[in-house]
Amino acid sequence: MTRPRVLVARLDSFGDVLVAGPAVRAVAARAAHVTMLCGPQGAPAGGLLPGVDSLRVWAAPWVTETARPIDDAVLAEFRALVAEERPDEAVVLTSFHQSPLPLAVLLRLAGVPRVSGASVDHPGSLLDVRLRPGEDLPEDIPEPERALRIADAAGFPLPAGDDGRLAVRTDAALPDVVAALDRYVVVHPGASVPARSWPESHHRALVAAYAERGVPVVVTGSPGERALTAAVAGETGIDLGGRTSPAELAAVLAGAEVVVVGNTGPAHLAAAVGAPIVSLFSPVVPAAKWAPYAPHVELLGDQGAACRLSRARECPVPGHPCLSTVRVEDVLEAHDRLLLCA
Repeated sequence: MTRPRVLVARLDSFGDVLVAGPAVRAVAARAAHVTMLCGPQGAPAGGLLPGVDSLRVWAAPWVTETARPIDDAVLAEFRALVAEERPDEAVVLTSFHQSPLPLAVLLRLAGVPRVSGASVDHPGSLLDVRLRPGEDLPEDIPEPERALRIADAAGFPLPAGDDGRLAVRTDAALPDVVAALDRYVVVHPGASVPARSWPESHHRALVAAYAERGVPVVVTGSPGERALTAAVAGETGIDLGGRTSPAELAAVLAGAEVVVVGNTGPAHLAAAVGAPIVSLFSPVVPAAKWAPYAPHVELLGDQGAACRLSRARECPVPGHPCLSTVRVEDVLEAHDRLLLCA
């Protein structure tokens, strides 16, 4: 039986693409070629995933971070991409609040003969394989497992010997300033939206507390977070804000004694490289779905707070109590518990 060429789509953010990694490996085990289709925010993560033969970037008009008008030029652009990749089928990976149907329409118009996805709405002729969230697809499972179930339904089960954990290619060298350290902690203070952020002042105090313990701290962040990482690092931390590629960040996280991070893409990257994680998790989205998918995680934050499941981008509760009430001491104690498990 001829193995198919498969397009796997995950169109949103960096962390969303990372949690699709086990499903991508499942597809790759039975496919002749895997095209990973990502949006601009997620593409750097797609480049780290094992099993990807070609990475294509396309900004979907219905994705918040890449919103743009849909017109004939966009349709022509998408059709040209599909024509170049020549997929025999597509597996559309979405989160619980997303629909695969807009992309399924375009895939059909581009001539893809078989499309699989999970849809609450009746898909008509848009999906050949459909999982029904809340019926044959449980609602409260981790996102990597959700993606695996979609891949499995499409005919791509996880192969024997694959543990289904997150994984990335890890071939980048450590920055010299980090390679010189015998031990270090990573503190990643940024988050994709303010509602998921531990206060900057708490991060600064944590770096100072680690310095008092004699533990070097590496502060990481994106180019747009350089002011934040500089403020958090202060006089004692090593500021790598905006100074690492995704692959280099993976190497830094992999070598950390502990990673302290909120619900943001690098939390999933830390999980993918096997780092112990103190997760500063705001309950605006469910931890059952989005907590780091790793064996050694300490979850901090009031998961029953008033903002629970609101999906808020800005904190709707004065004082941001779900995270602001997490003390530096709580993080240090979680760190110590993780060391006991190592």
